[in-house]
Amino acid sequence: MTSNHNNTLALPYFLGCPGWADEGLVETFYSTSNRQRWLGQYASVFNSVEANNTFYGLPSLETAKRWATSASMSTLGDGFQFVFKFPSTISHEKQLRNAGRETAEFLEVLNVFREADRLGPAFLQLPPFFDGRQLPDLAAYLKQLPKEFHFSVETRHEDYFDQGPVENDFTQLLTELKVDRMLFDSRALFSTEPTDKWEVISQQRKPRSPVRQTVTASRPVLRLVGRNDVPTVRPWMEQWAKIVADWIAAGLTPYIFTHAPDNKFAPLAAEQFHTILTEQICDLPPLPQWPVRKIQQQQALF
Repeated sequence: MTSNHNNTLALPYFLGCPGWADEGLVETFYSTSNRQRWLGQYASVFNSVEANNTFYGLPSLETAKRWATSASMSTLGDGFQFVFKFPSTISHEKQLRNAGRETAEFLEVLNVFREADRLGPAFLQLPPFFDGRQLPDLAAYLKQLPKEFHFSVETRHEDYFDQGPVENDFTQLLTELKVDRMLFDSRALFSTEPTDKWEVISQQRKPRSPVRQTVTASRPVLRLVGRNDVPTVRPWMEQWAKIVADWIAAGLTPYIFTHAPDNKFAPLAAEQFHTILTEQICDLPPLPQWPVRKIQQQQALF
């Protein structure tokens, strides 16, 4: 693979949205309805994506190679990284037990992106019923994963937020294995009553997990769930921008993914976070122009 050292976006952290294949982004972010061009356009602005599609099913190896190539052809060049979610068959159905075949298939897909230098930490989201008594199962599962990959774990059961034995043991396990704890913040989402149908659905589906800033390895991952009225999320983003700036100063490589109840607002949320972070890190370059804005700008000239 040809290396591109003239990346449009040379950031000390990774920023993105939950997925790229959303029709709501046509004419709000993308300049085309051609789905084959969406990933390349997405990767021309952001340098990472929270790829949740693997939670529901794995792409073929041929599709995986096409995705890796599409990201490689973007204006970001070698900077882009996918953050894939472990399949639900592993995390929710088998709850990490007897999942060797499913894990091997997932790792085979991940390896396509690793070989293309397009792979960030894969994240294991445990179900809300995976309690502290199952921590040994998590330990056994993580210990057998290959060391050449990076992983992040998100828990939802209250045991892992007990500020006591379970959470301490969980933190120690991840630290020893150099696995990151995925951080989740939905405070903005639940800060007021929902204002549209998307926020109603999101408040029904998203957990209200206690917020943590725990760093257990070198790639802290934050999923920040906001509102469709993106400016109202600013207070929470300001809190996290200070933390992320400190992480970067300490030599860590953060991954930040901004969620909105209606996915078409996720890019705007990411853009707002980056703008706020520039108030903490003054030499951050601006994000590249959105594909649809480029077209609008060109049309305005004629």
